[in-house]
Amino acid sequence: MRSHTLALGALLLLSIAWATNAKSVVCYYNSKGFHRDGQAKFRHLDFDAALPYCTHLIYGYAGIEADTHKITSLDSMLDLPAGNDNYRAITKLKSRFPALKILLSVGGNADTDKSKYLSLLESAEARTSFVNSAFSFIRVYGFDGLDLAWEFPETKPKRIRGTFGSIWHGIKKTFGTTKIDDNEEAHREQFADLVRQTRAAFKPDKLMLTVSVIPNVNNSIYFDVRKIIPEVDQVHLLAYDYYTPERNPKEADYSAPLYELIDRKPDANANAAVRYWLDHGAPATKIILGIPTHARTFKMTSDSVVSGVPPLTIDGPGEAGAYTKEEGLLSYAEVCTKINSPVSTKGAAAKLRKIGDPTKRYEGNDTLTHYPDIPKRYGCYAFRLPDENEEHGIWVSYEDPDVVKEKATYAKHNGLGGIAFNDLTLDDFKGLCTTTKYPLLIAGRSNL
Repeated sequence: MRSHTLALGALLLLSIAWATNAKSVVCYYNSKGFHRDGQAKFRHLDFDAALPYCTHLIYGYAGIEADTHKITSLDSMLDLPAGNDNYRAITKLKSRFPALKILLSVGGNADTDKSKYLSLLESAEARTSFVNSAFSFIRVYGFDGLDLAWEFPETKPKRIRGTFGSIWHGIKKTFGTTKIDDNEEAHREQFADLVRQTRAAFKPDKLMLTVSVIPNVNNSIYFDVRKIIPEVDQVHLLAYDYYTPERNPKEADYSAPLYELIDRKPDANANAAVRYWLDHGAPATKIILGIPTHARTFKMTSDSVVSGVPPLTIDGPGEAGAYTKEEGLLSYAEVCTKINSPVSTKGAAAKLRKIGDPTKRYEGNDTLTHYPDIPKRYGCYAFRLPDENEEHGIWVSYEDPDVVKEKATYAKHNGLGGIAFNDLTLDDFKGLCTTTKYPLLIAGRSNL
């Protein structure tokens, strides 16, 4: 009992000490983790090993009501008092981690009807209704502020084109591109108005306001940096999922590169997102670089490149994992448990030989061949070739601790405000791969 008390005391002191550091470590908590089974189920006790490393905890996700434009729970039986009262259970964590700031996030691609988010912006009355309800909501449940992960239309994914298609695409570009939103200029200004109005309502009570830029939203279309940045405490750039099996069902590539790759979209990388905000007047200290804890997976076929080097032809999402049970997505724990032996960028070629022949096809086991991010620019990947029946082939883009360290180092060297992990429930929070729980979170925090 005494040793347990001492351990909790040490974690508390660590939490306070790191919270005084100028760098933020923002930890997203997606409440979907509560509904998973077995080793993937995320319980309140699982926060204990993570929160000493976090300065902010963001609860995801709330939504908005289409008719009233008020903020609302998307999972009332979990979140609200009539069910599990999870909102209050999470905000009560501040009693054990007093330096922690806990925010509620709205949107985040969790609300299925994106049109509500644009229609709300278009009405001054709707914006007022939302702001007033958000203020009351976070005060009632004890949150320290609000995170706007607004659901704007996504950019169009890259298309694979043949010779004729490429020529025709070039001709069409000479006549301009088709807008994904006919009222994008108005929505840009209206979102800035919403941010200003929310800040004005929150300021007397010293409530925090942050913005999360969700994946594949065009920064230049929807975010007027010079108008937004004075009104927010932080901007979280969730710079990942540039390639997913949903957006790119025929081609796999790095899903969260740090820098631009040759012959890819120039803005589909974390550095481009950061540079946009810096070049448009945002102070680096308000920018938080988002890092995914999940992997994006694609189904390999006989048409895929046997070396696994991206980009490569695939056929839709990879098979669902045993824990997350969602096609095209694996948690870090589901990936690292399939790697035969840990591989770092040191002596990478020699260690790859120890893993085995990457051209060997599936023969009844689910191990993956891992390729580290040797140039330290794009992320790592792993794969398994299909069997003779075109089954069990998978290509996986993900972040391992080495990649996370590089992104944290990037944030540090560029003077950014910190890093954000989305989300805790998809890190190895049980310590299934090593004795260390939350290896991605700890790797990032150690390099800030």
